Amino acid sequence: MSDSEYRIEQALARAKTESPFLSGLIERERALVDGMAEALADPLAAAAIDDPDMPVGRRLRLERRRLALVVAIGDLAGLYDLTRTTGALTAFADHALDSAIAAAIRERVPGAEPAGLAAIALGKQGSRELNYSSDIDPILLFDPATLPRRERDEPGEAAVRIGRRVVELLQTRDGDGYVLRVDLRLRPSPEVTPIVLPVEAAISYYESQALPWERAAFIRARAAAGDATLGDEFLATIRPFVWRRALDFGAIREIRGISARIRDHHVRGQQFGLGYDLKRGRGGIREVEFFAQIHQLIHGGREPALRTPATRDALARLAEAGRIDPEEAAALSEAYTLLRTIEHRVQMIDDRQTHALPETAEGLDRIARLHGLADGGELLNLLRPHVERVERIYGALDGEEAPQLPGGVEPLATAGFADPEAAARLIATWRSATYPALRSGPAQAALEAVLPALVRALGAAPDANASLIRFDAILARLPTAINVLHLIEARPPLLKLLTTILAYAPTLADALGRRAELLDGLLDTSALDPVGEVEALAAEMAAREAGDDYQSLLDGVRRVVGERRFALGTQIVAGTSDPMQVSAGYARVAEAAVDVLAAATVEEFAVRHGRVPGSELVILALGRMGGAALTHASDLDLIYLFTGDFAAESDGEKPLGAVLYYNRLAQRVSGALSVPTASGPLYEIDTRLRPSGTSGPLVVSLDAFDRYQREAAWTWEHMALTRARPIFGSAQARAEVSAIIARILAGDRPERDIVADAVKMRAEMAAHKPPAGPLDAKLLDGGLVDLEFVVHVAQLTRRTGFDPHLGRAIDLLVETGHLPSELRAAHDFLTRLLVTMRLVAPDCQPPPPATQALVARALSLPDWAAVLATLETTRQSVRAAWNSVIGER
Repeated sequence: MSDSEYRIEQALARAKTESPFLSGLIERERALVDGMAEALADPLAAAAIDDPDMPVGRRLRLERRRLALVVAIGDLAGLYDLTRTTGALTAFADHALDSAIAAAIRERVPGAEPAGLAAIALGKQGSRELNYSSDIDPILLFDPATLPRRERDEPGEAAVRIGRRVVELLQTRDGDGYVLRVDLRLRPSPEVTPIVLPVEAAISYYESQALPWERAAFIRARAAAGDATLGDEFLATIRPFVWRRALDFGAIREIRGISARIRDHHVRGQQFGLGYDLKRGRGGIREVEFFAQIHQLIHGGREPALRTPATRDALARLAEAGRIDPEEAAALSEAYTLLRTIEHRVQMIDDRQTHALPETAEGLDRIARLHGLADGGELLNLLRPHVERVERIYGALDGEEAPQLPGGVEPLATAGFADPEAAARLIATWRSATYPALRSGPAQAALEAVLPALVRALGAAPDANASLIRFDAILARLPTAINVLHLIEARPPLLKLLTTILAYAPTLADALGRRAELLDGLLDTSALDPVGEVEALAAEMAAREAGDDYQSLLDGVRRVVGERRFALGTQIVAGTSDPMQVSAGYARVAEAAVDVLAAATVEEFAVRHGRVPGSELVILALGRMGGAALTHASDLDLIYLFTGDFAAESDGEKPLGAVLYYNRLAQRVSGALSVPTASGPLYEIDTRLRPSGTSGPLVVSLDAFDRYQREAAWTWEHMALTRARPIFGSAQARAEVSAIIARILAGDRPERDIVADAVKMRAEMAAHKPPAGPLDAKLLDGGLVDLEFVVHVAQLTRRTGFDPHLGRAIDLLVETGHLPSELRAAHDFLTRLLVTMRLVAPDCQPPPPATQALVARALSLPDWAAVLATLETTRQSVRAAWNSVIGER
């Protein structure tokens, strides 16, 4: 056996033992494994699939899977160095992006040459340094004169549709995995611009408006896919605005600012050891990259030889030119090689886009063994001197001096910031017009006007620095900050409410960081009132302006739902509503969204496929949605049914049999309810409670549903049926479904040992889904799940007390003597705790003292001690009821 064959054998053994992801690939690609030595000679050729009939998306997913295996083994065997590893990964990304662009153009215009659309690769793809699980950050540009399009297509609209299809081809996941994650947010003003930009508009932006960091990003830019001529011409045009002969202090300051913000935002991964962030941590990959880029920006305008995009190449050329110390360049290059290599090991475990070392010793040992070391201690010892050297070299650039705030703002330490230097650095980035929202003179004036009050308000928060960081995330995404800043200045109550959200509700603060316009909804005092009924909400969501299309409706519904859910969460934090009322409000908003989007999708589908005569779609809600009591984070448990003859056929231009018709329609409805649009995401849809679960069809006829429930359904399915509620369909169809459910629950179902089945199911659930923390009101022993089991077992064994609303069902069972009266209070307390904790402590861990007081207030209890005492008493009551159920066996 040759040395290379031995290395390959050892690499395969470590991969199979230590990496679940690679182990799965080894099992699925046996032929490739058997010919691994030959495959390593040309990994792209080995990964390629020559099947012109295979859909391009599937072909690329299979090719990516094969390439991932070959490159991993080459890397683990030591037969590929970092340059070859990242080069192969980048070459495949270029190939995949180019293939997706060509396919998207030809799908829209059959036979067309893929011209007129170019992908400019930035970041690690641009420098041919992609890591094992990188996303790609292209900017998509089009030329209206040469982009192929349909006769009536407007060029911009055609370009966007092609761009969406490119992203879909690359990001769609199935059993074969995915191709690439695509991040298009590095394009100019991503909040307001289309995902594919006209090339002339892009040139104009970079010539006149681009921020320093945006110009710096083009250090690593490359025309990677699509129309190469168009891409190269664009880069040549903007080159003088990237590489300036005069020192670009703005770009240098911005890169230093990015580094400081990374350290402040990612505190957990900064210190070396378990959980250390190889990319963002002090002494990590980013600091090597920034060191090289800062010196390139300083000298590259006058010295073209320094403009090389790859990090280690840049360090070498800077050292050769005498611009940096050769020993430091060598140390940084060596550290970069090792850090990137270990980063690959971390990502190989589960094919996850992570850069942090595991937080457990066992996890670190696995990374070490995959690398060929004995244990995690040996791995840390290998990394430590390199990390310390990078941190020392990078930190010496400017002594890490924190900017100080000018007069007019009280000292940050006095204001309440535990880390005043970090706070000062963050505020300094706002004043340096880093973000587009703060670029203009009026925006800077508005910032200065509101800053004293903002600092005082945020400084009073329990964790002032964390609140400041959350506000920073809002500013980073705003297209303009002028209106928000003026409103905060003019409306002190709004500032107080905003501060409360930032301080106490990380779930809502994150939502604001993604969609700062949610703040607008709080300007109206009615935002803190309970939401209206389903009919009124549906009318608001369905309102369209003339010319609005189906896509506009999807965006509009998401906008309204986002505003309503945000306002409902704010009501809890502000103390204006009972969490029980808020929970019911979440459900009414969701039901209205289902009603509007399902109806619109039915109409849209009928345009091409017509309707099935004497038949309609019915949507059945289960779980918390069926019980009309959601949390901010709830998904929707749905079952799709259809009435009428399953053998019928639709009457449209493209007729379909009823079963196929409704399965395709239901897929569209699920997409309308779940796929993110420009206005954000909506709901996660869970259809696993349908007949036969995931192995069954998505939609069944009403007759098939009836027969399945009467003859084949298991106890857990009948337990789920106790909370079933039709939420879409005509009154007659809903009545038919409700009648079937009533018959089933009343006893027209298989005889089963319900108590024994329930005990077994609860034990399995406890084993596979333990509580997330000591305050997990849902999954704790004696929590809501146990209470639900108690109620459903009582309902099914006594054949009474049926109501999808869990609280009302408990009342009915208490009235008939089947349950103890204290369970209604237990239900209400646990529901309030669950709904509140989803907002203020989604990790189910004890929150800070100030937040504890908020939780106590929401639960109408005097203090945190009373919350804990009531939780324990409640759990005892539920446990006693569950033990009583078990005793009935």
